[in-house]
Amino acid sequence: MFDAHVHIIDPRFPLVENNGYLPDPFTIDDYRARMAGFGVDGGAVVTASYQGTLGGPQLLAALRELGDGWVGVTHLDPDATDEDILELDRAGVRGIRFNLRRSATDVQVLTTQALRAYELAGWHAEFYVDATLLLSLEPVFAKLPAVSIDHLGMSTRGLRYLLNLVDRGAKVKATGFGRTSIDDVGDVLRQIHAVNPKALMFGTDLPGTRARRAFEAADVDIIADAVGDDLEAVLGGNAREWYRCPA
Repeated sequence: MFDAHVHIIDPRFPLVENNGYLPDPFTIDDYRARMAGFGVDGGAVVTASYQGTLGGPQLLAALRELGDGWVGVTHLDPDATDEDILELDRAGVRGIRFNLRRSATDVQVLTTQALRAYELAGWHAEFYVDATLLLSLEPVFAKLPAVSIDHLGMSTRGLRYLLNLVDRGAKVKATGFGRTSIDDVGDVLRQIHAVNPKALMFGTDLPGTRARRAFEAADVDIIADAVGDDLEAVLGGNAREWYRCPA
């Protein structure tokens, strides 16, 4: 199992208050205890909004401790240099994240950053965004060669735009079921899978900060029912290929 979306909140490192919110710690030991028995042997540690562009040292520390099979997804400071990006890549970072639900983002800066990270290091761009905004972001997506969308796009109101992106090669994280406003997660999974069986990537979204509920074992059952014989790929193979992280 490859967990394509994990947040590690190490109390040794500073946080950035986000809309008045600061999360409780969630360490690597906490994660390992929570996922004991699931067979996780790799994953992607994702920088969250409350870690901001200060999250680099914490992310790199987590990757060193987790070891082989783990990669990172980071926010980038607008002033990051080419060497900064290449250094992060050497440490195991494989993607740049844009959180459009928790913070304002200049679209031109976003596009420039994403293209530079791809051209320098082959990083894809990850978007935490409600699917209702996907159409308005089409001028951005049309320029980006590699895109993934977090948490099934959060709602069904923009599902047809999400499916259009999937048809053009975008990946979608099967994560955060307790975070979305989607009533029938299984149906959305089936629709995405029908467009492109390689699009879906499992993740826990642990610790599930600000979600109605965190990941639970039954979420894997929902995925299994939706994707059938492709379960192994959704739980591991699709994401490993996307993150360039062989088993």
